[in-house]
Amino acid sequence: MQSPLLLKAFTGLPRYLWLLLSTALLAGCAGPALEDYQDREPVLTPQEFFTGELSARGVVKDFSGEVIRTFDADISASWDDAGVGTLDEEFRFDDGEVQTRVWTLTPDNGALHADAGDVVEPGTMRWQGNAIHMNYVLRVAYGDDTIDVRMDDWMYLITPDTLINQTTMTKWGIQVGEIVLVISRK
Repeated sequence: MQSPLLLKAFTGLPRYLWLLLSTALLAGCAGPALEDYQDREPVLTPQEFFTGELSARGVVKDFSGEVIRTFDADISASWDDAGVGTLDEEFRFDDGEVQTRVWTLTPDNGALHADAGDVVEPGTMRWQGNAIHMNYVLRVAYGDDTIDVRMDDWMYLITPDTLINQTTMTKWGIQVGEIVLVISRK
């Protein structure tokens, strides 16, 4: 039996607080879990897919979902004898900008610690089934300055040679953009 005082306390809340509490509760339940993909195929293993020469094509969307940039990229991927991976990426944007990023993927208790020069909070790459998940903070150019943006990266192996990557970008918990790309083995 519910306490009448507890029930009265909740029914006396203003509507905006109910909305805020409901939103927070739903946000906590949102999104997939990596375990949801454990039985999916083809199986994605970073050390197997990210080896050799790869190419990528994608779009950058703003907070409203509008495509604001397109790009293509070349990725050179290799692994040393200690199991440390290097992903050397060169992005070419439709406005002429060229960006490079070199990821270092270091084994870490069944996962990979992922770091790069413009990553201010490294991520941990985990994978199951056909999916990889990684969350990190990237420093990006913004006007004449930079801002730090949280990147929530999901990758899905569609065929043995084709991976789809979807990244949600947030600042202070608010979605500010999205990147969608397809990576193909050459």
